[in-house]
Amino acid sequence: MAISGVNALPISFVAHFLAVVAAVLVLVWNISFRGGLAWDAENKDLIFNLHPVLMLIGLIIIGGQAIMSYKSLPLRKPEKKLIHLVLHAIALILGIFGICAAFKNHNELGFANLYSLHSWLGIAVISLYGLQWIYGFVIFFYPGGSSAIRGESLPWHSLAGTFIYILAVGTASLGYLEKLTFLQNNGLAKYGPEAILVNCTAIITILYGTFVILTTLSGSSPPAGGGVGEDDYSSSYTAIN
Repeated sequence: MAISGVNALPISFVAHFLAVVAAVLVLVWNISFRGGLAWDAENKDLIFNLHPVLMLIGLIIIGGQAIMSYKSLPLRKPEKKLIHLVLHAIALILGIFGICAAFKNHNELGFANLYSLHSWLGIAVISLYGLQWIYGFVIFFYPGGSSAIRGESLPWHSLAGTFIYILAVGTASLGYLEKLTFLQNNGLAKYGPEAILVNCTAIITILYGTFVILTTLSGSSPPAGGGVGEDDYSSSYTAIN
């Protein structure tokens, strides 16, 4: 499905703005309200603070930018494909470090791991994201599959990528809820500024994900010079990877 007559570029501008807002909010929350960020610290909470920051900026924001790059950038397809691939790789690496930060925090405090729905879905998302990237690299980038394999793979690859991204946004929303509930059970004011900030960050995250998907459903921006780039991908490509 595509939104006919609507160019992806202006819609992506809204998503870019929401991405900046989301990044600022999650940094303000974890630096100003939660005390800062650290990989090694006496205060183990500083280690955990890396988790929401890296997951949001990595998988959600940069991952979303990777999705939109293929539809909104006025570049030739080979250039867009490379940007798309590299941004997804960065998102995946940051996501892995974000998950490691959560495990590191739990292990150093003696807490259990993987006991919540958020954590289960988080492992599923990072695993699927990694498999999706590897598959995209091998089939569409290097060494590259045959034209028949690429043609048959693209719709399913696109559908899987969209599903993984939506699942990532949903998992992030569960993470906000889980962390805020934990803080409120430990004395955080339910209507205090931090609680409002966390809820606003979650809303902005959902809105950003929505505009990312809207961008993929819109018409591609024409390539620089107006030509058609030589590439493996169909011009009707509308999703990630």
